Order: sequence, then structure tokens, then C-alpha cells
Amino acid sequence: MAQEMDGSLSEVRARVGASHGITDLAHKLHFYDRWARDYDQDVATLQYSAPRLAVDCLTQALPGPPHATLILDVACGTGLVAAELQARGFLQLHGVDGSPGMLEQARARGLYQHLSLCILGQEPLPSPEGTFDAVLMVGALSDGQVPCSAIPELLRVTKPGGLVCLTTRTNPSNLRYKEELEATLDRLEQDREWERLVAWTVDRWELATSKLEVVPGTSDSDGFISGVVYLYRKQEVAKVEGVRPSAQPPAGL
Repeated sequence: MAQEMDGSLSEVRARVGASHGITDLAHKLHFYDRWARDYDQDVATLQYSAPRLAVDCLTQALPGPPHATLILDVACGTGLVAAELQARGFLQLHGVDGSPGMLEQARARGLYQHLSLCILGQEPLPSPEGTFDAVLMVGALSDGQVPCSAIPELLRVTKPGGLVCLTTRTNPSNLRYKEELEATLDRLEQDREWERLVAWTVDRWELATSKLEVVPGTSDSDGFISGVVYLYRKQEVAKVEGVRPSAQPPAGL
């Protein structure tokens, strides 16, 4: 049994590692189409925690009752984020993804009120300005997926005063993208488009796909890569210079 589990983990690591290495968007989407049916099982094997962590962070900051909150899940994949939201009572969920195969799996969950095919970075989100109380994008901010230049589009569809929750990996192969991402996030804050509420670094994001990606100080057998959850609030009106919120994890996490 142990040998079977090791073999399964090795196969999953190879598959997920291959996805991380694809930087061409068309090739990445084709990979996700073929991966869709096995995706949930594979990321569970890697103890992928981003959907739960992002939803925990977001829902602690949302002011309204869950049933009245309209949320957009960008790059929704198979619907892992929707499952976390539904478990917390959030039922008004819309999703978009660039992979038809992933959308098919998301549709089968029956948790979204509306699903759309959209390749963010090449086309706008299919929603009017200021539609959603909150927008999430979990697991899609890396090379070959959603470009940093698409971040303002998330803001466009968020209501004034609404929340935007993002995640990215901080393993060595994604550090260049993370640097570009954070420059984009900071520039939007300097332009008073939003304010940062949280920048939460998490060590045990998911199991590493190779020894080169292991967080220093952990063993190869249980080595995890790290990641970050960002939470921003869209500005309602232009504000005078004030004190920047601290980059602390949400209370109780």
C-alpha cells in the first residue's frame, strides 16, 4: 500500500510539475482540458490549501450576510473555491475560466449560478463595471496563466468598497512572476484604486513537486512550497494620505 501511495504521489508531482513548467497560454489551457477530470484528486494528493485559505481570508472581511453577497470566482477551474464558499453559506456565485474542460467539471458541481468561458488577459470579463461584492482569483497567477496586466479587470467588475482576493505561489520557479505581480498590486494602490488589507504568507501551501521547490528548513519527504494570500478593498472615493493597513493574516488563522 505504501509503495502504491508513493507511486501515486510521484505521478501527481510529475503532472503538477509539468503544469507549472508550461508558460505558453494555449498549451496550458490544453493541458488543463485534459487534466480536468483528475484535477481535484491530484491537488488533494498534494494537500493544496489555497482555496480554503483564500476563502477564509475573504469571508472574515466581508461585511454583509452570505446569502446577499455576489461573488465572482475568476479562473474557477473545477469549482474548489465555490465548494469552500458554499460550505460557509455563500450561494450567489459566478465563475469564469479559460478551459472548457474545467468548466464542465465546475458545472457538474452545481454550485454556480452562472459560468462563462473567458481567457482573462485576452478578453474582458463578461460582466458590467461594479457588479460583484467580491472577486477571487486563486491558483492562476503564475507564468503561462493570467498575466499581471489583467489585474485591473478584476477591479473593474468589483463594486466600490468591494473586496478582491488573490493568491500566488512563492516557490523559486514563480518568484520572478511574483515580483512582477506585487509591482502591479503596489502600483494600483499608489494610484488609489484599492487599499491592501492583508498580505499573508503561508508556508504549507502544497507539497513541492521537486526538491528544488522545497521551502528551506523542511525535509524532502514532507517538503511544502509556500504561497501568499492578498486581500484588497476597492476604493469608494479618492482618499487623503493615511496609514497603510498592516500586512497581517486574518484573526484566528
